[in-house]
Amino acid sequence: MNEAVYLVKIGELMLKSGNLKDFEQRLVQNARLLIEGTGSRVSLRAGRMYVEGPEQAAASIEFMLNHLVGITGWARATVVSKDIDSIKEAVLAEALKAKEAGYKTFKIEARRSDKSFALNSYEIARLAGEAVYDRGIMAVDVHHPEIEIAVEVRERCFVYGNEHKGHRGLPPGTGGKALLLLSGGIDSPVAGYRMIRRGMKIDCLYFHSHPYTSPEAQQKVEDLAQNLALYGLGTHLNIVPFTAVQQRIRDSAPPDHATVLLRICMMKVANMLCPVVSAKAIITGESLGQVASQTIENLTVTNSSAAYPVLRPLIGLDKEEIIATAKQIGTYDISILPYEDCCVLFSPKHPILRADPAVCMEIYNKMEIDEMLLEAFNNREHKRFGFRNRL
Repeated sequence: MNEAVYLVKIGELMLKSGNLKDFEQRLVQNARLLIEGTGSRVSLRAGRMYVEGPEQAAASIEFMLNHLVGITGWARATVVSKDIDSIKEAVLAEALKAKEAGYKTFKIEARRSDKSFALNSYEIARLAGEAVYDRGIMAVDVHHPEIEIAVEVRERCFVYGNEHKGHRGLPPGTGGKALLLLSGGIDSPVAGYRMIRRGMKIDCLYFHSHPYTSPEAQQKVEDLAQNLALYGLGTHLNIVPFTAVQQRIRDSAPPDHATVLLRICMMKVANMLCPVVSAKAIITGESLGQVASQTIENLTVTNSSAAYPVLRPLIGLDKEEIIATAKQIGTYDISILPYEDCCVLFSPKHPILRADPAVCMEIYNKMEIDEMLLEAFNNREHKRFGFRNRL
């Protein structure tokens, strides 16, 4: 029975020296979880991960590899005998497929890890390249080829065409756990994704204000949480009712301070949730100067209310950079759906740009809102999102 065989390249993990085994084991464990039940196998040897399974599992394997954090690239490979004739035959097959796909120039990239093989890397590349060139399939371009055909001579011999890019980073579960303040906007899902790539597991916290925010707004956030769950090996979404809190802010605080006070209240609830979900930090999608609440002074006010480290992976990115990542991971089309979240509810026309922490806390204390926050926290809704979504 034919099997689908995939070669997977590992990047940053290789820099971990003394801790390498722990990171490798987590990566393999994550991959196995993602394709559990497909009859596929995952192994790791000498800086390469191998995924092999029945042909009918190919779509599930590729879905897994497209969402597996901790790899730099992957390719479906042909396994051939360790002789140059078999290698040339497989390379020719890849070249013909590439020509049919419209490629016009190529390069052979050969690696020989098995030093017992008679030919070295240069000789393998030269002979395989000559076979393609002599047949007139494509022209050689060693500097800027449209496609690279790779030959790797290891314990077995693998031949493959263009590889797919991976998400790089570190395997989720190696960097602790954090709580993501997830809105329906573009920024916060990208922030969560970037911290997943640093090895973190994440849970999510969302504030809704029924009836001012619609069920569609909450569904949008649930869809974003499901998307992040595919990269982060699952997540939990905690939905906190915030209507009464926002009404208290509207009725009791100076209008220009409303947005900053809302951020303080959100941080207070995040402080309550972190120990419940075993989170050691809070993640936000804030980018310096992007909106009024994200000036350095207003961020300082927000920080003053946080009992845990606040991670802001987007702090130095502009909107176009954030959008590019959102499109890459599939959250952009969800985020731009026209359903507003509670962050824009009762927003002042002229918000304060440089709030003073002492003044803000004085206003906060006068609102006598702590019991209301605790009630909102106790009335939260909880939803779990899994990481398997096979084709």
